[in-house]
Amino acid sequence: MAPSPVTCRPSAARHRPLLLRAPAPRSADGAALGLALPLRRREALVLATARPHERWIAADPWASARAWTSLGRGRCAAAGQVAGRSSAGVGRSAGMEVAIAAAAVVAMGTGNRVLYKLALVPLRQYPFFLAQFATFGYVVVYFSILYLRYQAGIVTDEMLSLPQKPFLAVGLLEAFGAAAGMAAGAVLSGASIPILSQTYLVWQLILSAIFLKRRYRINEVAGCFLVAIGVIITVASGSGTSASFKSTGILWPLLMIISFFLQAADTVLKEIIFIDASKKLKCGSVDLFVVNSYGSAYQALFMCLLLPFLSKLWGVPFHVLPTYIKDGAACFLNMGSISGCEGAPLLPLLFVLVNMGYNISLLHLLKMSSAVISSLASTFSVPLSIYAFTLPLPYIGVASSLPPGFVVGAAVLTAGLLLYSLPQAQHYGNSFHNKND
Repeated sequence: MAPSPVTCRPSAARHRPLLLRAPAPRSADGAALGLALPLRRREALVLATARPHERWIAADPWASARAWTSLGRGRCAAAGQVAGRSSAGVGRSAGMEVAIAAAAVVAMGTGNRVLYKLALVPLRQYPFFLAQFATFGYVVVYFSILYLRYQAGIVTDEMLSLPQKPFLAVGLLEAFGAAAGMAAGAVLSGASIPILSQTYLVWQLILSAIFLKRRYRINEVAGCFLVAIGVIITVASGSGTSASFKSTGILWPLLMIISFFLQAADTVLKEIIFIDASKKLKCGSVDLFVVNSYGSAYQALFMCLLLPFLSKLWGVPFHVLPTYIKDGAACFLNMGSISGCEGAPLLPLLFVLVNMGYNISLLHLLKMSSAVISSLASTFSVPLSIYAFTLPLPYIGVASSLPPGFVVGAAVLTAGLLLYSLPQAQHYGNSFHNKND
């Protein structure tokens, strides 16, 4: 059949020029939006059904046509991201998504603490090698994942072109935080470090209030302090920690507290990066592997500069560092004539993989909630890891017993979490987290 001639009614021609209509955008199920409607009503329907960040496309038919037909890598892949969010959010509230992400952080954090202890069984003479292997190995792994996500169109050129100064600051804070923690950890007892780490949550509350202008209710602040008190009761019960603090003096505990301040500042800075990126990028927030990759690269750079200082802290003179790394690699692979490396490379590799999963899950929770929520989830893994060491784990030997105050401390910690989270379950949109204020 021959195509119908294009006609225009005289009344319409007198009042407005002939319009060339762009193809109507298609919905997720493939049906054209408003196919049989007049132009004005069709535009209104598209604007009404579009999500807020899609309305700039729907308002202009030509922009709509360009956005739906463009295939260049530099474009914002909004359609794919919106489809992903809508499919993930079917039947699940935002609060449930945060709860699932927090549960993943708790599980990964517990496994991370347990596997670190197991990994040091074969590498008991080479802990500095394990730390450096993890630091520089993550750069390779994160950038490999970033490259694959870039090829898949998940990471865009716009994300990669974000200013580098915030990522440089992230790497600097992480490197100096690790250096201060290593220096103090070489002197302090193992039981005192988890107690001092509870200042991390306090620093996050203070820094979030200052730099993110976040205001916390009295029950939220009280809940955070109950969590910290619960961990202190759990760890300190029967460990002789007070005697340990008296023997080390005030300098090394203070340096450890400074270390946790730097780590808290790093976490809050990452949250600021996510918030700023959501305002600058048309395709939403920056991919978390961009933050992980750039931050890890700059951290590795500063760790290289601090290597002579760090090696001395671990009791490895800088001039023998090449030999130490060579022997550590041989023990890591369980090769050569070095004895006492049973369990390698399985246990160290498991630790590296779980530690990487822990960092990714922690950053994912930070991206969708806040620094304080991610810290609370991470803190909950402390009593769980203490309980895990009472189980018959391989290579550990005799299982440890639970501290006398374990149940009391765990109960206080759980009460603090409930006190913090229950009001936000009722008023999630207003009090839980407002990233774009």
